[in-house]
Amino acid sequence: MRRLLSDAFRTLVPRGEERHGPLPPLMLILTVVTGLVDAVSYLALGHVFVANMTGNVVFLGFALAGDESLSALASVVAMVAFLLGALAGGRLGTRFALHRGHLLRTSTAVQAILVTVTVVVAAVSDGRVTPGVQYTLIVFLGLAMGLQNAVARRLGVPDLTTTVLTLTLTGLAADSATAGGEAPRPGRRILSVLAMFLGALVGAQLVLHGHLALTLGLTLVLLAVTSVITHRLSTADAAWIRPRP
Repeated sequence: MRRLLSDAFRTLVPRGEERHGPLPPLMLILTVVTGLVDAVSYLALGHVFVANMTGNVVFLGFALAGDESLSALASVVAMVAFLLGALAGGRLGTRFALHRGHLLRTSTAVQAILVTVTVVVAAVSDGRVTPGVQYTLIVFLGLAMGLQNAVARRLGVPDLTTTVLTLTLTGLAADSATAGGEAPRPGRRILSVLAMFLGALVGAQLVLHGHLALTLGLTLVLLAVTSVITHRLSTADAAWIRPRP
């Protein structure tokens, strides 16, 4: 068991990356959150993303070209909410520039508050997604994911952006030994992809079986757990709390 734990630690925290401390596993939890949230937004809120803005830009183009299955308004609202969340995340990053632990703790606590609103709305509506429910969820989830994306960017843990996997997958192939590269952090990259997949799979299973509020509730639990764990690990003498060089 000790050897398995040691191997898992080396996968998440390879040599030279010890300065990130517990951040890699915490960021993987947030990657699962992204999968859950985008399962909700795409499957229940009208084929829109609240975390994957590349998809929204493409959807907006499709909608303006005449695809009636997509909503230009929903894509625009999601992007605006995401940008406002990212702005808030940037301000938090400036405020807690010298303490990464406080930054992650505070941001996930704010995300938990935003997601709590969506849980309440989904529960009160009994899973019925009226236009009011749809746009309320898009706005609050978009704010939460914009905030998460900005904070992940400020934390700067390699290959763990929590919301974007395109560069992670590119690096997995382009930096591999087969391509002549040094294959840095392949385990972490693979785990990042699997975390997103797991979140999407579980989220889709729940949403497709009519458990919208439960899916959002699970998202809330993961955010709250991340915030509490970060708070408990952010001791004054922890090297990882200091900003990355």
